[in-house]
Amino acid sequence: MKTQPLVSIITINYNESQVTLDMLESLQDVDYSNLEVIVVDNASPNDDPDVIKEKFPQVNLIKSKENLGFAGGNNLGARVAKGAYLFFINNDTIVPKECIGPLVETLENNSAIGMVSPKIKFHWDASLIQYAGYTPMNHWTIRNNSIGYHQKDDGRFDKEGETNSIHGAAMMVPKRVVEKVGMMTEVYFLYYEEHDWAEQMKRAGYKVYYQPKSYILHKESLSTGKFSPLKTYYISRNRILFARRNFKPFQLAVSMSFQLFISIPKNVVGFALKREFKHLKAFWEAIFWNLKNHGAVRT
Repeated sequence: MKTQPLVSIITINYNESQVTLDMLESLQDVDYSNLEVIVVDNASPNDDPDVIKEKFPQVNLIKSKENLGFAGGNNLGARVAKGAYLFFINNDTIVPKECIGPLVETLENNSAIGMVSPKIKFHWDASLIQYAGYTPMNHWTIRNNSIGYHQKDDGRFDKEGETNSIHGAAMMVPKRVVEKVGMMTEVYFLYYEEHDWAEQMKRAGYKVYYQPKSYILHKESLSTGKFSPLKTYYISRNRILFARRNFKPFQLAVSMSFQLFISIPKNVVGFALKREFKHLKAFWEAIFWNLKNHGAVRT
């Protein structure tokens, strides 16, 4: 019988020990036995992560002295991971029994694949899809769309294959690929870092893959809130940052023109009319961050 390669499960906890415990509990029933589990606590100010170690003593609990964000926290876990494959999953997920095997098999069978995500379904309604791959990043709006979003999981999205980007809630990457390409870029802190990583992978010659034989259930946006000024700031900041790091000169010129004359005015007017002044402030801070940090973040 072929030995299962070691898979390192890496997840981040931030003020959500009970949520993390629910995810760890689901891992107890998976049918893949060769696992190590790494939980990185991102300096939670209102939580006691020690309860994680108390209930799951086999877990490697790393307590960061500062909040390193999504990329930084995952990178911290990756540095100590021993697995041949690194499975980055959000703590606000439930991992079904047969989730891990198909992802490992995908990577074992094709060394050209640099990263793979499973199908992602909503925890509150497992019949609905959140992610079944991504459309290409639009060079005007700097947005992409999740294929199958809010569609019924009725078999239409069960074809595996290459996709344009990975999903940060669940992504498996061979350690050898991380060693060659590098880890996630930490300047993002939250949002767009997985898309940036996928672009790095593709530039290095690797494929980004979607494997629907595997799935997870995602509770979605528990740490930052579905609509918070924090989310507004980082998505607005990092959308422009992504373009600056990854678009070719003409694409970047087109995109920045669209942002300047259409997107920015539209957002400013929208927040103002809705009297969402905290979001308006966060949005302007995001724009000015890019102006103040111009030229320092291109690949």
